Amino acid sequence: MNTFKSITVSAFAALLITGCGGVAPILSTPVENIDNTPLKVSDLTKEEKHNWGHLDLVTDTIPGMSVDKAYAEIIKNKKGNKVIVAVIDSGIDIDHEDLNDVIWTNPKEIPGNGIDDDKNGYIDDIHGWNFLGDTYNEQLEFVRILAKGDTSNPDYAKAKAEYDKEYQKYMGYKTNYDQMALQISNADETLAKYLNKTDYTKADVNAIKTEDESVSQAVQIAKYFYSNDMESLAEAKKQIENGVVQINDRLNYNLNKDFNGRIKGDNPDDMSTKYYGNGNVKPTVKTESHGTHVAGIIAAERNNNKGVNGVANNVEIMSVRTVPNGDEYDKDVALAIRYAVDNGASIINGSFGKYYSPHSDWVREAIAYAGKKDVLFVNAAGNEGENLDKVDVYPNDAVGIGPEVSNTFITVGALEPKYGSGIVASFSNYGKINVDVFAPGAKIYSTVPENEYDTKGGTSMAAPAVAGVAALIRSYYPKLSAAQVKQIIMDSGLAIKSKVIVGGDTNNIKPFADLSKSGKIVNAYNALILASKTH
Repeated sequence: MNTFKSITVSAFAALLITGCGGVAPILSTPVENIDNTPLKVSDLTKEEKHNWGHLDLVTDTIPGMSVDKAYAEIIKNKKGNKVIVAVIDSGIDIDHEDLNDVIWTNPKEIPGNGIDDDKNGYIDDIHGWNFLGDTYNEQLEFVRILAKGDTSNPDYAKAKAEYDKEYQKYMGYKTNYDQMALQISNADETLAKYLNKTDYTKADVNAIKTEDESVSQAVQIAKYFYSNDMESLAEAKKQIENGVVQINDRLNYNLNKDFNGRIKGDNPDDMSTKYYGNGNVKPTVKTESHGTHVAGIIAAERNNNKGVNGVANNVEIMSVRTVPNGDEYDKDVALAIRYAVDNGASIINGSFGKYYSPHSDWVREAIAYAGKKDVLFVNAAGNEGENLDKVDVYPNDAVGIGPEVSNTFITVGALEPKYGSGIVASFSNYGKINVDVFAPGAKIYSTVPENEYDTKGGTSMAAPAVAGVAALIRSYYPKLSAAQVKQIIMDSGLAIKSKVIVGGDTNNIKPFADLSKSGKIVNAYNALILASKTH
C-alpha cells in the first residue's frame, strides 16, 4: 500500500516513501476544550522525533498516544498476560537486537526435524509461516489482470488505463531522480571544496557568505533539504538512492507484465491448495524492511537501552510473511489470517492493501472467521489521500459502505507529529464510515533489519501503533473481548474539534470529526482507564 511521491527537479519537493458505536466521556488526558491546546512552534528534538508517537498532547503539545504517561501512571509495576500479535507483512528480522526476545515460538513444534509436530499442516513453523517462499518481488494486481489477457474481465479496461498512466509517470520519475542525484552530488562536492572538509555541518552551510554563484546555488540546495527534516546532503543522497531503488522495482517488477514472481507451484486462484511456502519468516534481502519496522512499533523491547521502545510489553510477535514487494495475493492473505487465528494470535496487524482484489470474498471470509474467534484485526487505511467511503480498498470488512462482516476489524488513518490544521498526514486515506480512528503514522522511527533503525511513514505505521495499544488492553484486562477492545480504543481517543487539511491539499479543509467514525485520535492512557471501567 506504500505510495511514492516524486521530487521535482525544479522544486526539490519533499521525498516521501509512504516502501491503514457509542461514545464514552473523555477520561483524563484532554483539556475540556482541546481547541485551546497550544501549538508547538519549536522544532522537535531528536529524542522527540524518535518517540513522538508515545508522547502526550497536553504535556508535550505533540499528538502522540500518551504511551509514556500510561506506563508511568497506570501500568507501573502491574503484571500483565502475554499477548500474541500476528504481523502479516513482509519478513521480520527475528534476530534483531530489539526484537529477538519478543518473537513468538510455537511450543508444539520441534525445530528443524522436518515433521509437522503440531499437525497444523505447516512443517517447522517455529516462529510463524512464510507464504511467499523464497520470492519477494511481485506485480501489482492490475498488472496481473492485464497479464492474464482476459479482456472480458470487468476490470480490464480500468487496469489498462491505470497501467498506461503509471508506467509513464514512473518513467518520468526515473528521469527526474537521475537529474536530482547529479545536482545533489555536485552541490555536495562544491560545498566540501569551499569549506575544505567533507563532514561539514548545517551551521557551516548557514554561515556561508559568498557571491560565487555556484556556491550560492549549492547552499540553496542544502538549505532546502535542511528545511525538509534532513540533516545533510548525505542524507538527501540516501533518500534519492532509496527512491531510485523503488522506481526501478516499480518498473522492473511491479509494472512488468512479463514478470512472474509466483514460483511456489501453487495456483493463486485455487484455494484447494493451502499448504505451501516454508517456515523461514526472515527477510530475503536487507531492503525487505517493512515487517521489521512494523514489529518494532508494536513490541520493540522496552527500556533495554537500545533503539526504540515498542508500544506494548508482554507481547510475542508471530511473523506471517505474506506481503511481497508488489501486491499481495488474496489467497495468501486469507490463509495468513486463518493461520494467525488458529495458532493463538489474539491481535492481527495488517499494514498492507490494494485497490483491485479478484478474491476479496476469500479475505472477508477470513476476517469474519477472525471475528468469530475473538481476534482483533488492525488494518491500515492506505496512503493515497482517498475517501474510503467512495473508493474501495482491500482488505476490508464490508462491500462498499454495506454491512460489516466483523465487529473486530478496526481501520486506522495516520497523523503527523504536529497538532493543528496539519495534524492529518497528507498521504492518509480517510472516511467517516470506513475509517475508525487516527494514530501516529508519519515520520515513525523503528527497527529495520540487521540491528539498524530508520524513519518511515504511512498508515502502515499507524496501524501497529494501535495494535500495540490493543495489546496493552488485552494484556492487562484479558477478560475483555476483541469487540470491546475495539470500542474502547474508539471511545477513549481524543476528539479533535478543529478543521484540518486533507490529502495535503490546502484547499481541501474538513472538520477532523468527518474523517473517521470516531472522530478521534488514539490515546493509550485513556484507553487503559476506560478498559478498567468496562465489564
